[in-house]
Amino acid sequence: RLNEFAIRRPNINIEIRLKNVEGPGGILDTLTTASSAAPLALPDLVALPRQGLEIAAGNGLLHPFDGLTTALDDPDWYTFSRELAHWQNATFGIPFGGDALLMVYRPEMISVPPADWASSLIITQTLTFPAADPKAWLTLLHYQSLNDAPLDENEHPSLDEFLLTNVFSYYQQASASELMPFWLTQYETDEQAWAAYAQNQADLAITWSWRYLNLAADDSAAAPIPTFDGNPFSLADGWVWALTANDPDRQLLAVQLAEYLTTSEYLASWTEAAGLIPPRPSSLAAWENPAQQALLSQIAPAAQLIPPSSLVTLLGPILQQATISVLKAEADAASAAQSAVEKLTTP
Repeated sequence: RLNEFAIRRPNINIEIRLKNVEGPGGILDTLTTASSAAPLALPDLVALPRQGLEIAAGNGLLHPFDGLTTALDDPDWYTFSRELAHWQNATFGIPFGGDALLMVYRPEMISVPPADWASSLIITQTLTFPAADPKAWLTLLHYQSLNDAPLDENEHPSLDEFLLTNVFSYYQQASASELMPFWLTQYETDEQAWAAYAQNQADLAITWSWRYLNLAADDSAAAPIPTFDGNPFSLADGWVWALTANDPDRQLLAVQLAEYLTTSEYLASWTEAAGLIPPRPSSLAAWENPAQQALLSQIAPAAQLIPPSSLVTLLGPILQQATISVLKAEADAASAAQSAVEKLTTP
């Protein structure tokens, strides 16, 4: 695809640099260093995940796309991908791939995956997820699925004790039924929980879509995560092309390249090969795998962008500890919710 773009513009040369997002020598480190010490060494276009976009844009390392492209005016974008592109009311990215939470299961053990909390509590299999995850993604997902963002009217971190009690009441019942046994509290990462599923310690697992699409065995299928009312809901992360060029002429070329790499037709084939959720509905409609297309057609329209990293850093450990206490039967649902709210509101 890059060669095709270059062939149409014989006077340019595209140089590709592969870097980690974070850490010494990573793209964020490179942008920070080069922006002041060697601005001519800056790349013109970079691929960033959501957290990387927040950090880079917050540090003034990116240029917004506003006024340079109308790509995001196209209605052919999922809601989560539009959210992915924006930061503080400006467009800092053009999305090219998404990743959302879902539930993986073994059809030979579970013929019909549970869609709501009530039906999940009557199955006899175990569900694995990283209960000690310091970001508490699943608890945040369940909380937000109850139609409440973890922010108050002034955009300050906030938790509703009643809604949080509902989430922890579900966990309490799930722990008692062995759907969510106490030993899940030893898992802090998605990799650990996935390993438990892969080793047949559980027949259901909460994981990210890229892991299922790229690593799941043939005996596995996937479905939306059970919610209180059975309506699909998920949290989604993703990747964008972000603009770092300072020179107006280079900015123009970089924008044209980002647009070329995010056309519906190209994203259809690229995201299917990469195991990422297409940011465009038309791209998903062109996938060749009908089962995966049907699955993501339920999840992508119902997904919301993950909360800002600053919010997750604050709320994650609080919800992590509350989740652990409920699954270990160290606190009931109401007490765990009350404690979490108090930790958030007490300086």
